[in-house]
Amino acid sequence: MSSFSLLKRHVLIRPFTVKGQAFGNQFLKSQILYSTRVNLNLVQDLPIEKWTPIPKMTPGHLVESYKSLSKAKLAGLVTLSTMCGYAIAPGATNVLSLLWTTVGTGLCISSANSLNQWVEIPYDAQMSRTRNRVLVRHALTPQHAFTFGASCGVLGVATLYNFVNPTVAFLGLSNIILYTSVYTPLKRYSIVNTWIGAVVGAIPPMMGWAACTGTIDSSSWLLALALYAWQFPHFNSLSWNLRSDYSKAGYQMMAVTDPNLNARVSLRYALAMFPISVAFPCLGLTTWWFAINSSFVNTYMAIKAFSFWSRPNDKSARSLFFSSLIHLPVFFALMLIHKNYSDNAEGPLAFFSSNALEALFNSEKPKRIEGAKPEE
Repeated sequence: MSSFSLLKRHVLIRPFTVKGQAFGNQFLKSQILYSTRVNLNLVQDLPIEKWTPIPKMTPGHLVESYKSLSKAKLAGLVTLSTMCGYAIAPGATNVLSLLWTTVGTGLCISSANSLNQWVEIPYDAQMSRTRNRVLVRHALTPQHAFTFGASCGVLGVATLYNFVNPTVAFLGLSNIILYTSVYTPLKRYSIVNTWIGAVVGAIPPMMGWAACTGTIDSSSWLLALALYAWQFPHFNSLSWNLRSDYSKAGYQMMAVTDPNLNARVSLRYALAMFPISVAFPCLGLTTWWFAINSSFVNTYMAIKAFSFWSRPNDKSARSLFFSSLIHLPVFFALMLIHKNYSDNAEGPLAFFSSNALEALFNSEKPKRIEGAKPEE
Protein backbone atom coordinates (compact mmCIF):
# COMPACT_ATOMS: atom_id res chain seq x y z
CA MET A 1 0.00 0.00 0.00
CA SER A 2 1.38 3.42 -0.95
CA SER A 3 2.09 6.12 1.59
CA PHE A 4 -0.68 8.25 0.17
CA SER A 5 -3.18 5.41 0.52
CA LEU A 6 -2.50 5.48 4.24
CA LEU A 7 -3.04 9.22 4.31
CA LYS A 8 -6.40 8.92 2.52
CA ARG A 9 -7.91 7.26 5.58
CA HIS A 10 -7.68 10.57 7.41
CA VAL A 11 -8.11 13.11 4.59
CA LEU A 12 -11.28 13.18 2.48
CA ILE A 13 -10.33 13.68 -1.15
CA ARG A 14 -13.05 14.60 -3.60
CA PRO A 15 -13.22 17.06 -6.49
CA PHE A 16 -15.40 20.03 -5.59
CA THR A 17 -16.57 23.35 -6.98
CA VAL A 18 -15.74 26.91 -5.97
CA LYS A 19 -17.51 29.76 -7.78
CA GLY A 20 -18.43 27.61 -10.74
CA GLN A 21 -14.99 25.96 -11.14
CA ALA A 22 -14.42 22.26 -10.54
CA PHE A 23 -11.05 21.66 -8.84
CA GLY A 24 -9.34 18.31 -9.18
CA ASN A 25 -6.30 16.67 -7.69
CA GLN A 26 -3.81 19.43 -8.59
CA PHE A 27 -5.56 21.85 -6.24
CA LEU A 28 -6.05 19.13 -3.64
CA LYS A 29 -2.31 18.40 -3.53
CA SER A 30 -1.49 21.89 -2.42
CA GLN A 31 -4.28 21.88 0.14
CA ILE A 32 -3.16 18.58 1.64
CA LEU A 33 0.40 19.84 1.90
CA TYR A 34 -0.77 23.10 3.43
CA SER A 35 -3.17 21.54 5.95
CA THR A 36 -1.11 18.52 6.99
CA ARG A 37 2.45 19.79 6.37
CA VAL A 38 3.55 16.39 5.15
CA ASN A 39 6.43 15.66 2.81
CA LEU A 40 5.82 15.83 -0.93
CA ASN A 41 6.72 12.14 -1.19
CA LEU A 42 3.43 11.29 0.55
CA VAL A 43 1.35 12.64 -2.32
CA GLN A 44 3.60 12.16 -5.30
CA ASP A 45 1.62 9.16 -6.54
CA LEU A 46 -1.60 11.20 -6.79
CA PRO A 47 -2.40 11.78 -10.48
CA ILE A 48 -2.39 15.45 -11.49
CA GLU A 49 -5.52 16.78 -13.20
CA LYS A 50 -6.32 20.29 -14.34
CA TRP A 51 -9.46 21.96 -13.08
CA THR A 52 -12.27 22.31 -15.58
CA PRO A 53 -15.07 24.88 -15.45
CA ILE A 54 -18.67 23.70 -15.15
CA PRO A 55 -20.17 24.03 -18.66
CA LYS A 56 -22.74 26.73 -19.29
CA MET A 57 -26.35 25.61 -19.32
CA THR A 58 -27.37 25.17 -22.95
CA PRO A 59 -30.61 23.55 -24.16
CA GLY A 60 -28.69 20.33 -24.70
CA HIS A 61 -27.20 20.38 -21.22
CA LEU A 62 -30.62 21.20 -19.77
CA VAL A 63 -32.19 18.16 -21.44
CA GLU A 64 -29.40 15.93 -20.15
CA SER A 65 -29.82 17.38 -16.67
CA TYR A 66 -33.56 16.69 -16.75
CA LYS A 67 -32.91 13.12 -17.91
CA SER A 68 -30.49 12.60 -15.05
CA LEU A 69 -32.83 14.24 -12.55
CA SER A 70 -35.76 12.04 -13.56
CA LYS A 71 -33.56 8.91 -13.83
CA ALA A 72 -34.70 8.33 -17.40
CA LYS A 73 -33.60 4.70 -17.69
CA LEU A 74 -35.30 3.68 -14.45
CA ALA A 75 -38.40 5.66 -15.41
CA GLY A 76 -38.47 3.83 -18.74
CA LEU A 77 -38.37 0.42 -17.05
CA VAL A 78 -41.15 1.33 -14.63
CA THR A 79 -43.26 2.73 -17.47
CA LEU A 80 -42.72 -0.53 -19.34
CA SER A 81 -44.24 -2.43 -16.41
CA THR A 82 -47.29 -0.14 -16.69
CA MET A 83 -47.60 -0.96 -20.37
CA CYS A 84 -47.40 -4.67 -19.58
CA GLY A 85 -50.16 -4.26 -17.01
CA TYR A 86 -52.28 -2.60 -19.70
CA ALA A 87 -51.52 -5.26 -22.31
CA ILE A 88 -52.35 -8.20 -20.04
CA ALA A 89 -55.74 -6.72 -19.14
CA PRO A 90 -58.80 -8.06 -20.99
CA GLY A 91 -59.93 -5.97 -23.95
CA ALA A 92 -56.65 -4.07 -24.32
CA THR A 93 -57.37 -2.58 -27.76
CA ASN A 94 -57.24 1.21 -27.35
CA VAL A 95 -53.81 2.39 -28.47
CA LEU A 96 -54.61 6.03 -27.71
CA SER A 97 -55.50 5.19 -24.11
CA LEU A 98 -52.23 3.27 -23.78
CA LEU A 99 -50.33 6.28 -25.13
CA TRP A 100 -51.84 8.69 -22.58
CA THR A 101 -51.26 6.16 -19.80
CA THR A 102 -47.61 5.86 -20.78
CA VAL A 103 -47.10 9.64 -20.94
CA GLY A 104 -48.89 10.30 -17.67
CA THR A 105 -47.11 7.50 -15.83
CA GLY A 106 -43.73 8.64 -17.15
CA LEU A 107 -44.36 12.16 -15.87
CA CYS A 108 -45.40 10.86 -12.44
CA ILE A 109 -42.25 8.72 -12.22
CA SER A 110 -40.07 11.66 -13.29
CA SER A 111 -41.70 13.78 -10.60
CA ALA A 112 -41.08 11.22 -7.86
CA ASN A 113 -37.44 10.68 -8.87
CA SER A 114 -36.73 14.41 -9.16
CA LEU A 115 -38.24 15.26 -5.78
CA ASN A 116 -36.37 12.32 -4.26
CA GLN A 117 -33.04 13.75 -5.45
CA TRP A 118 -34.08 17.21 -4.25
CA VAL A 119 -34.62 15.85 -0.72
CA GLU A 120 -31.44 13.75 -0.66
CA ILE A 121 -28.87 16.29 -1.86
CA PRO A 122 -26.72 16.22 1.35
CA TYR A 123 -26.83 12.42 1.50
CA ASP A 124 -26.09 11.88 -2.19
CA ALA A 125 -22.95 14.01 -1.73
CA GLN A 126 -21.62 11.44 0.74
CA MET A 127 -21.94 8.39 -1.53
CA SER A 128 -19.54 7.62 -4.36
CA ARG A 129 -22.41 6.23 -6.44
CA THR A 130 -24.45 9.43 -6.31
CA ARG A 131 -22.04 12.31 -5.69
CA ASN A 132 -21.95 13.18 -9.40
CA ARG A 133 -25.69 13.75 -9.66
CA VAL A 134 -26.79 17.07 -11.12
CA LEU A 135 -27.86 18.63 -7.83
CA VAL A 136 -24.71 17.58 -6.00
CA ARG A 137 -22.60 19.08 -8.82
CA HIS A 138 -24.74 22.24 -8.78
CA ALA A 139 -25.58 21.77 -12.45
CA LEU A 140 -29.12 22.75 -11.44
CA THR A 141 -30.28 24.75 -8.45
CA PRO A 142 -32.52 23.05 -5.86
CA GLN A 143 -35.31 25.49 -6.73
CA HIS A 144 -35.04 24.55 -10.40
CA ALA A 145 -35.16 20.84 -9.58
CA PHE A 146 -38.15 21.24 -7.27
CA THR A 147 -40.04 23.24 -9.90
CA PHE A 148 -39.32 20.60 -12.53
CA GLY A 149 -40.39 17.74 -10.24
CA ALA A 150 -43.58 19.48 -9.09
CA SER A 151 -44.48 20.44 -12.66
CA CYS A 152 -44.03 16.87 -13.88
CA GLY A 153 -46.26 15.65 -11.05
CA VAL A 154 -49.05 18.10 -11.81
CA LEU A 155 -48.90 17.42 -15.55
CA GLY A 156 -48.74 13.66 -15.03
CA VAL A 157 -51.73 13.47 -12.70
CA ALA A 158 -53.73 15.89 -14.88
CA THR A 159 -52.96 13.82 -17.98
CA LEU A 160 -54.10 10.60 -16.33
CA TYR A 161 -57.23 12.24 -14.93
CA ASN A 162 -58.36 13.93 -18.15
CA PHE A 163 -57.30 11.41 -20.79
CA VAL A 164 -57.42 8.05 -18.95
CA ASN A 165 -59.58 7.86 -15.80
CA PRO A 166 -59.64 9.16 -12.21
CA THR A 167 -58.62 5.79 -10.76
CA VAL A 168 -55.29 5.82 -12.57
CA ALA A 169 -54.76 9.48 -11.64
CA PHE A 170 -55.33 8.62 -7.98
CA LEU A 171 -52.81 5.77 -8.16
CA GLY A 172 -50.25 8.04 -9.84
CA LEU A 173 -50.65 10.75 -7.20
CA SER A 174 -50.50 8.17 -4.40
CA ASN A 175 -47.26 6.79 -5.77
CA ILE A 176 -45.62 10.23 -5.87
CA ILE A 177 -46.63 10.93 -2.27
CA LEU A 178 -45.64 7.47 -1.06
CA TYR A 179 -42.21 7.63 -2.69
CA THR A 180 -41.28 11.19 -1.73
CA SER A 181 -43.00 11.59 1.64
CA VAL A 182 -42.83 8.09 3.14
CA TYR A 183 -40.15 5.95 1.49
CA THR A 184 -37.50 8.67 1.06
CA PRO A 185 -37.40 9.95 4.68
CA LEU A 186 -37.92 6.45 6.12
CA LYS A 187 -34.64 5.27 4.55
CA ARG A 188 -32.76 6.96 7.37
CA TYR A 189 -34.83 5.50 10.20
CA SER A 190 -35.94 1.92 9.55
CA ILE A 191 -35.42 -1.07 7.26
CA VAL A 192 -39.19 -1.00 6.73
CA ASN A 193 -38.37 1.43 3.92
CA THR A 194 -37.57 -1.54 1.67
CA TRP A 195 -41.11 -2.90 1.99
CA ILE A 196 -42.57 0.56 1.37
CA GLY A 197 -40.34 0.94 -1.69
CA ALA A 198 -41.61 -2.41 -2.98
CA VAL A 199 -45.19 -1.11 -2.75
CA VAL A 200 -44.15 1.90 -4.83
CA GLY A 201 -42.73 -0.39 -7.51
CA ALA A 202 -45.81 -2.62 -7.47
CA ILE A 203 -48.32 0.14 -8.28
CA PRO A 204 -47.39 0.89 -11.96
CA PRO A 205 -48.67 -2.42 -13.44
CA MET A 206 -51.86 -1.89 -11.43
CA MET A 207 -52.13 1.53 -13.08
CA GLY A 208 -51.88 -0.11 -16.49
CA TRP A 209 -54.64 -2.57 -15.62
CA ALA A 210 -56.90 0.19 -14.25
CA ALA A 211 -56.26 2.29 -17.37
CA CYS A 212 -57.60 -0.50 -19.55
CA THR A 213 -60.46 -1.80 -17.41
CA GLY A 214 -61.30 1.23 -15.26
CA THR A 215 -61.31 -0.92 -12.14
CA ILE A 216 -58.98 -2.39 -9.52
CA ASP A 217 -59.85 -6.05 -9.04
CA SER A 218 -58.17 -9.26 -7.88
CA SER A 219 -56.25 -9.63 -11.15
CA SER A 220 -54.68 -6.19 -10.80
CA TRP A 221 -53.66 -6.99 -7.22
CA LEU A 222 -52.00 -10.19 -8.48
CA LEU A 223 -49.97 -8.20 -11.03
CA ALA A 224 -48.89 -5.83 -8.26
CA LEU A 225 -47.99 -8.78 -6.02
CA ALA A 226 -45.70 -10.23 -8.70
CA LEU A 227 -43.78 -6.94 -8.98
CA TYR A 228 -43.76 -6.57 -5.20
CA ALA A 229 -42.11 -9.97 -4.67
CA TRP A 230 -39.63 -9.58 -7.53
CA GLN A 231 -38.18 -6.38 -6.08
CA PHE A 232 -36.71 -8.02 -2.98
CA PRO A 233 -34.18 -10.32 -4.68
CA HIS A 234 -33.50 -7.49 -7.12
CA PHE A 235 -32.93 -4.67 -4.65
CA ASN A 236 -31.43 -6.68 -1.77
CA SER A 237 -28.73 -8.08 -4.04
CA LEU A 238 -28.06 -4.60 -5.43
CA SER A 239 -27.86 -3.02 -1.97
CA TRP A 240 -25.35 -5.65 -0.80
CA ASN A 241 -22.61 -4.26 -3.02
CA LEU A 242 -23.61 -0.69 -2.09
CA ARG A 243 -23.78 -1.24 1.66
CA SER A 244 -20.65 0.82 2.36
CA ASP A 245 -22.16 3.79 0.53
CA TYR A 246 -25.47 3.40 2.33
CA SER A 247 -23.63 3.26 5.63
CA LYS A 248 -21.81 6.54 4.88
CA ALA A 249 -25.09 8.32 4.21
CA GLY A 250 -26.77 6.82 7.28
CA TYR A 251 -29.37 4.80 5.35
CA GLN A 252 -31.02 1.97 7.27
CA MET A 253 -30.87 -0.84 4.74
CA MET A 254 -31.04 -4.56 5.52
CA ALA A 255 -27.69 -5.09 3.84
CA VAL A 256 -26.17 -2.67 6.39
CA THR A 257 -28.06 -3.39 9.60
CA ASP A 258 -28.83 -7.12 9.19
CA PRO A 259 -27.04 -8.84 6.28
CA ASN A 260 -28.45 -12.28 7.17
CA LEU A 261 -32.01 -10.96 7.05
CA ASN A 262 -31.20 -9.30 3.75
CA ALA A 263 -30.25 -12.66 2.22
CA ARG A 264 -33.20 -14.52 3.81
CA VAL A 265 -35.73 -12.03 2.49
CA SER A 266 -34.22 -12.31 -1.00
CA LEU A 267 -34.65 -16.10 -0.97
CA ARG A 268 -38.12 -15.92 0.58
CA TYR A 269 -39.56 -13.69 -2.13
CA ALA A 270 -37.72 -15.49 -4.92
CA LEU A 271 -39.53 -18.67 -3.82
CA ALA A 272 -42.80 -16.74 -3.59
CA MET A 273 -42.71 -16.25 -7.37
CA PHE A 274 -43.74 -19.93 -7.80
CA PRO A 275 -47.20 -19.74 -6.16
CA ILE A 276 -47.73 -16.28 -7.64
CA SER A 277 -47.16 -17.71 -11.11
CA VAL A 278 -49.67 -20.50 -10.45
CA ALA A 279 -52.25 -17.91 -9.36
CA PHE A 280 -52.34 -16.34 -12.83
CA PRO A 281 -54.02 -19.29 -14.60
CA CYS A 282 -56.17 -19.85 -11.51
CA LEU A 283 -57.68 -16.39 -12.01
CA GLY A 284 -58.01 -16.95 -15.75
CA LEU A 285 -55.42 -14.35 -16.75
CA THR A 286 -53.21 -16.88 -18.54
CA THR A 287 -53.26 -20.49 -19.62
CA TRP A 288 -51.61 -23.16 -17.49
CA TRP A 289 -48.66 -23.10 -19.88
CA PHE A 290 -47.60 -19.88 -18.17
CA ALA A 291 -47.30 -21.64 -14.80
CA ILE A 292 -45.20 -24.35 -16.45
CA ASN A 293 -42.91 -22.14 -18.53
CA SER A 294 -42.43 -19.47 -15.88
CA SER A 295 -41.20 -22.15 -13.47
CA PHE A 296 -37.92 -22.31 -15.42
CA VAL A 297 -37.08 -18.63 -15.02
CA ASN A 298 -38.37 -18.72 -11.43
CA THR A 299 -36.09 -21.65 -10.68
CA TYR A 300 -33.11 -19.85 -12.16
CA MET A 301 -33.61 -16.82 -9.92
CA ALA A 302 -34.37 -19.03 -6.89
CA ILE A 303 -31.08 -20.90 -7.34
CA LYS A 304 -29.19 -17.63 -7.41
CA ALA A 305 -31.11 -16.45 -4.33
CA PHE A 306 -30.25 -19.69 -2.51
CA SER A 307 -26.59 -19.21 -3.38
CA PHE A 308 -26.74 -15.65 -2.03
CA TRP A 309 -28.44 -16.88 1.17
CA SER A 310 -25.97 -19.71 1.77
CA ARG A 311 -22.85 -17.72 0.81
CA PRO A 312 -23.56 -13.98 0.97
CA ASN A 313 -20.71 -12.22 -0.80
CA ASP A 314 -20.17 -9.74 -3.60
CA LYS A 315 -20.07 -12.44 -6.29
CA SER A 316 -23.30 -14.20 -5.27
CA ALA A 317 -25.06 -10.84 -4.82
CA ARG A 318 -24.01 -9.70 -8.29
CA SER A 319 -25.15 -13.00 -9.77
CA LEU A 320 -28.59 -12.72 -8.15
CA PHE A 321 -28.93 -9.12 -9.30
CA PHE A 322 -28.28 -9.96 -12.95
CA SER A 323 -30.62 -12.97 -12.77
CA SER A 324 -33.39 -10.62 -11.59
CA LEU A 325 -32.74 -8.37 -14.59
CA ILE A 326 -33.28 -11.39 -16.86
CA HIS A 327 -36.25 -12.67 -14.88
CA LEU A 328 -38.63 -9.71 -15.13
CA PRO A 329 -38.78 -9.20 -18.94
CA VAL A 330 -38.98 -12.96 -19.53
CA PHE A 331 -41.74 -13.25 -16.91
CA PHE A 332 -43.80 -10.51 -18.58
CA ALA A 333 -43.16 -11.89 -22.06
CA LEU A 334 -44.42 -15.33 -21.02
CA MET A 335 -47.44 -13.71 -19.43
CA LEU A 336 -48.36 -11.99 -22.71
CA ILE A 337 -47.65 -15.09 -24.81
CA HIS A 338 -49.90 -17.26 -22.63
CA LYS A 339 -52.57 -14.64 -22.01
CA ASN A 340 -56.19 -15.79 -22.20
CA TYR A 341 -57.38 -13.77 -25.21
CA SER A 342 -60.97 -13.11 -26.19
CA ASP A 343 -62.65 -14.96 -29.00
CA ASN A 344 -62.69 -11.87 -31.22
CA ALA A 345 -58.95 -11.29 -31.13
CA GLU A 346 -56.79 -14.24 -30.32
CA GLY A 347 -53.03 -14.35 -30.02
CA PRO A 348 -50.23 -12.06 -28.89
CA LEU A 349 -50.90 -9.61 -31.77
CA ALA A 350 -54.51 -9.08 -30.72
CA PHE A 351 -53.66 -5.56 -29.67
CA PHE A 352 -52.93 -4.67 -33.31
CA SER A 353 -55.68 -6.74 -34.90
CA SER A 354 -58.09 -5.24 -37.43
CA ASN A 355 -60.88 -5.16 -34.84
CA ALA A 356 -58.63 -3.32 -32.40
CA LEU A 357 -57.56 -0.73 -34.96
CA GLU A 358 -61.14 -0.24 -36.08
CA ALA A 359 -62.17 0.38 -32.46
CA LEU A 360 -59.37 2.92 -32.15
CA PHE A 361 -59.97 5.00 -35.25
CA ASN A 362 -63.71 4.56 -35.74
CA SER A 363 -65.82 5.74 -32.86
CA GLU A 364 -69.14 3.97 -32.48
CA LYS A 365 -71.95 5.79 -34.32
CA PRO A 366 -75.63 5.51 -33.40
CA LYS A 367 -77.46 3.09 -35.67
CA ARG A 368 -80.46 4.32 -37.63
CA ILE A 369 -83.67 2.38 -37.11
CA GLU A 370 -85.24 1.27 -40.33
CA GLY A 371 -88.48 3.04 -41.10
CA ALA A 372 -87.81 5.88 -38.69
CA LYS A 373 -88.06 9.42 -40.04
CA PRO A 374 -85.18 11.82 -39.51
CA GLU A 375 -85.72 14.62 -37.06
CA GLU A 376 -86.75 17.89 -38.60
